[in-house]
Amino acid sequence: MDILADARAQSGDLASLRHALHRRPELGLHLPRTQDTVLEAIDSLGLEVSTGTSCSSVTAVLRGEAPGQDGTPRRVVLLRADLDALPVSEDVAVDYRSQVDGVMHACGHDLHATMLVGAARLLAAHRDRLEADVVFMFQPGEEGYDGAGRMIAEGVLDAAGRRADAAYALHVLSNLSPRGTVTTRPGAIMAASDALTVTVTGRGGHAASPHLAADPIPAACEMVLALPAAVGRGVDAFSPAVLTVGTFHAGTRRNIIPESVRFEATIRTVDPGVSALVAELTRRTCAGIAAAHGVRVEVELVGEYPVTVNHPGAVQAALETSAELFGEQRFVSLPQPIAGSEDFSRVLAEVPGAMVFLGASVDGVQPHLVAGNHSPQAAFDDRVLPDGAALLAALALRPSGA
Repeated sequence: MDILADARAQSGDLASLRHALHRRPELGLHLPRTQDTVLEAIDSLGLEVSTGTSCSSVTAVLRGEAPGQDGTPRRVVLLRADLDALPVSEDVAVDYRSQVDGVMHACGHDLHATMLVGAARLLAAHRDRLEADVVFMFQPGEEGYDGAGRMIAEGVLDAAGRRADAAYALHVLSNLSPRGTVTTRPGAIMAASDALTVTVTGRGGHAASPHLAADPIPAACEMVLALPAAVGRGVDAFSPAVLTVGTFHAGTRRNIIPESVRFEATIRTVDPGVSALVAELTRRTCAGIAAAHGVRVEVELVGEYPVTVNHPGAVQAALETSAELFGEQRFVSLPQPIAGSEDFSRVLAEVPGAMVFLGASVDGVQPHLVAGNHSPQAAFDDRVLPDGAALLAALALRPSGA
């Protein structure tokens, strides 16, 4: 059985499926068109399929038919793909570009879903060689909606009848890594994320008479500039911490001093102690600036996703599987965690496994010079689709104990 050759024989069908998903992206937890497309794509495979009640998830179980080791339970492997898009207007000149205004698959989830469908097709065709039961986890709501948490609450980890023994997710990169390169690392691979919301309240008035008001805008602007500096100067340089402001809302007209300002930021860390320190620095910095300007401030910090932590054994399995499929030259160990965050972290907190990255940059560019994931210019090459499908399938096909 040549799983990679079989996957490459699907290349045209996989590209067509990816393009269909890309044209009609959907946001958040409720993705009815995407769910229908996935269900149609796996309909003929003889899987045990269920859908979510709190979100548009799809869970499918494939029962392996190869005899396992005598006296030991059949291994259960979970393979996950996320499905949701981002509120980004696409700026990529492809004939399958998004047909939904302001929505785009800018993080490659259309590729993830397609690869998992491809893996399901490969494994269904070779179920007589499959020693494991495989759970295919098609998950909405990764982009800040905790879809993984919802699917876990609805029982995805036990969908095969008992808890999964191993879990893998594959994530494409539009930059950072050459096309076709497989990369991962043991331990922390992606950061925790915390959501910061700051509300600055002053006293409104006429813009021509700021001395008669308490203007919250200058105070909030100072906070936006001071917070990254506070993190940079207050946290050990060898302890990763990032604070980035993503939204800023204030005012109604240019000649009115508003009553309040609200801005939001994301905080990324890989150490709980650093996360606590950043929270303290944030509150102290905002309080000090507010006092200096004679305004009030409310700081709200909400934990979102924990650190994504790879199991060393699962990373070794990914390395060996990648080398068997593509050759050792296609695997590169990731030197340090990525500051992005993932709700697959919730799966890995319950089941040993690994998040694995696959370079998907397009031709004619240097990966480190092109737009990254979440950019309107993010572009991914269809040619990695069969490789991703083969890698996921091969991880499930590994013999028990391997």
